[in-house]
Amino acid sequence: MALVGFSAVAAITLLLCVMTGPDRDDLAEFYTGYSSLSPMRNGLAIAGDYISAATVLGTGGVIALFGFDGVVLALSTALSLLLLMFLMAEPLRNAGRFTMGDVLARQTPGRGVRITACAVTIAALLPMMLVQLAGTGQLMSFLLGFSGETLRTGCVIGVGGMMISYAAIGGMKGTALIQILKIVMLLGSGAVVTVLLLYRFHWNPGALFDAAARNSGAGQAFLHPGLEYAAGPRPGLDMLSSQLAVVLGGACLPHVTMRMYTAAGARQVRRSMSWAVSLVALFVLVVIVVGFGATALVGRETVAATDAAGNSAYLLGSRAAFGTDVTMVETVLFTTVGTAMFLTLLASVAGMILACANSLAHDVFAQRARALSPRREMTLARLSAVAVGIPAIALATLVQHRSLQPLATLSFCLGASALCPALVYSLFWRRYTRTGLLCTLIGGSLAVFALLPGTSLVSGTPVAAFPDADFAWFPFTTTALVSVPAGFLAGWLGTLASGRRRTEEQRRRYEAGEAELLAGVVRSAG
Repeated sequence: MALVGFSAVAAITLLLCVMTGPDRDDLAEFYTGYSSLSPMRNGLAIAGDYISAATVLGTGGVIALFGFDGVVLALSTALSLLLLMFLMAEPLRNAGRFTMGDVLARQTPGRGVRITACAVTIAALLPMMLVQLAGTGQLMSFLLGFSGETLRTGCVIGVGGMMISYAAIGGMKGTALIQILKIVMLLGSGAVVTVLLLYRFHWNPGALFDAAARNSGAGQAFLHPGLEYAAGPRPGLDMLSSQLAVVLGGACLPHVTMRMYTAAGARQVRRSMSWAVSLVALFVLVVIVVGFGATALVGRETVAATDAAGNSAYLLGSRAAFGTDVTMVETVLFTTVGTAMFLTLLASVAGMILACANSLAHDVFAQRARALSPRREMTLARLSAVAVGIPAIALATLVQHRSLQPLATLSFCLGASALCPALVYSLFWRRYTRTGLLCTLIGGSLAVFALLPGTSLVSGTPVAAFPDADFAWFPFTTTALVSVPAGFLAGWLGTLASGRRRTEEQRRRYEAGEAELLAGVVRSAG
């Protein structure tokens, strides 16, 4: 039944992409879908892009293995989208057109800015794509019951090929419909599992948490902060660093921010984000209950034995919710949960490939002295999806046997350390210069790449990417506590180094741009 469900989802989603993809050479249709989605549908698509398979499986795993620390991680995920909603959603919508490069180059134009923005976009999203694609083989083997390495690799290649097709054929509107279908299935199946779990514990969340603590092997420490970071030298600061990476990085990843450009105006983006935040908050409640349910009914040792990082906890908790006497209806429901996870993998990678392809085509190839025709730029965008997707598939087949947590951490840290400072300065600091922007993007990225190999996620622990080696020297599991201030500091120093005349010129340009933005807001509100 799982195989039938997967095949049906693959066929339906591919058909949706073909039917809703751009039927003529129009850049606005390919990049933004003509901003034709209603606020509710756009909010569903934003929530779908934001909730990736890494969020579902990874967060559920942390909750099942470490209890309270996982709850904090889940709440930080929702807080990140709130940050995007209240601080940057409207400015992004008014300043951007198609890509992150459009926003950053608004007041500091130049091809170098766009190329650097494209490079950071790909660097931030490629590791997350590898996590999703490599997780495909694990998910399929868990649900279908096979263990052969060749079959796992075949699943990665097959799903990767489908993702390239979705991005190249469907464009923004096609991938948006897949995201909508994904979030509806994910929340619907998750709500059913949540109700069943609470019913098993007589509608008493306290009884669920107590049972999870008893089966965790950690006692009441499971319900208190610090269990995940207890082995580190600075548990409190380590936890703060991790939450900083999730809150700032999740809000600024390019496949999420590109959804701001699909809203028709400032009012629409506000309403879209209201829908998205509500849906993500609802899913946070679902994943908390399912994560604790997995530990309460299956046990922490079983979760860790199935997958050291706990990525199978969401599915184990869902299966346990149906009990031992499984009827045909419950089998169908669990198949729906597995199909929703499969669709989550499909939709997440498709959105990331589209964001990278759009940036390559629009920020690199189209920004030349000789302007490209819309038809040629669209062709380049489709070819860029292939150029990004094929290396991602190849790399995913190589890393699927290692811990994927460092790759997910790399994406969030790059978003928090390079993209977040660049966006904040570009949108809100009138003296910010081109030199400052380049220093922010490059400096923040270099800080992450320099520090992350020294964390315990890469070596020094049994669950690290290289468990047999030990070259860990950095005291935290994420780099955000150091690399985020480094990104902001690099931008500030780069702007100061530009000189007073350049900063005054940039201030005048910023004020002129603000006047244009205000006029655009008034027009969109009217």
